[in-house]
Amino acid sequence: MDFSFTEEQQMLQESVQKFVQKNYDFEVRKKLLDSEKGYSEQNWALFAELGWLTVPFAEEDGGFGGSAVDLMVMMEAFGKAMLVEPFLPTTVLAGGLISQLGSAEQKAELLPQIMEGSLQLACAFGESGSRYNLASVQTSAKTSGDDTVLNGKKIAVLNGCSADRILVVARTSGEERDRDGISVFIVSAGEGGVSINRYTNVDGQRAAEITLNGVKVSSAKLLGEQGSALTALETAVDRATLAVSAEAVGAMDAMLQKTVEYSKVRKQFGTPIGTFQALQHRMADMFIECQLARSIVLMAAMKLDSGASETEKAKAVSAAKSRIGRAIRKVGQEAVQIHGAVGVTDELDIGHLFKRVTAINVTFGNPDFHTARYSAL
Repeated sequence: MDFSFTEEQQMLQESVQKFVQKNYDFEVRKKLLDSEKGYSEQNWALFAELGWLTVPFAEEDGGFGGSAVDLMVMMEAFGKAMLVEPFLPTTVLAGGLISQLGSAEQKAELLPQIMEGSLQLACAFGESGSRYNLASVQTSAKTSGDDTVLNGKKIAVLNGCSADRILVVARTSGEERDRDGISVFIVSAGEGGVSINRYTNVDGQRAAEITLNGVKVSSAKLLGEQGSALTALETAVDRATLAVSAEAVGAMDAMLQKTVEYSKVRKQFGTPIGTFQALQHRMADMFIECQLARSIVLMAAMKLDSGASETEKAKAVSAAKSRIGRAIRKVGQEAVQIHGAVGVTDELDIGHLFKRVTAINVTFGNPDFHTARYSAL
């Protein structure tokens, strides 16, 4: 079996790497995190110009092809530099839902705007107490005539503070954890009754809690068939889970590289610490974890691109996320410990990488959740 990247994938990888080397060093990233939006609108426009925003979308929707391996290649390169632009919530998560559920008119309106960089999106699906269960939805959607009224609260909404429109997952029928009765509605961020509480995550990136109090939307804002959105939501979240897993692989690879470099210049007793055999063994273990993590993410990406059943695809994603969590713990802790106290300061990038992978570890399900999900599927 050939595991090498295609020529197009290599070009995509090199495109991101060149951008990072030229425009995205550690100090630039810190300034972006401290800015009002938390990312660069200029960079976002450049992403569109370079065609990166088309990568998650199928050719029939005007995209690059929609391959999970393409997405993995890009996200791994993003992870090495900890890019803060909202590529994941806008194109992968929300864009993926629109691609699956949207009518021809909705896709014709929204997808070109996403790919040209003029539309920011967020997907509001998590709720307090749901514990990563996508079917656990209390937010209500009551339909009367051509209008639907939304009430509820969503938590941990990625890009919720900058989104122009929010895809709200709400229950139109059934009990709190029923698989049937879940729908997705397109809501303008400025709609009456929408309250957005912005905050910063541990990794410096932005998210929001969104409260919906009597928010009225028309029937034209419903994505797909009413009450049948859960399967599409699971597919979109699985693809987003693969994306953050690939991002973690890139971040861990950067942590390993920086730890090895640091061990060559940091001296103890007049000797570089990299010459100590005990530390060499620990860095060798870090290398093994990085390679295992990359392999299982590639396996999951290839499974998503295959003709396997939806259950097998979900199992592959959960296997990858569970294994990634173990690697994050090992590589992250070793990187910080070998650096010493300086490894957790804001002045050094290793601490920021550690915070980013820590956030990824609990995004879309922690390792315990995905281990249990893999076992149950």
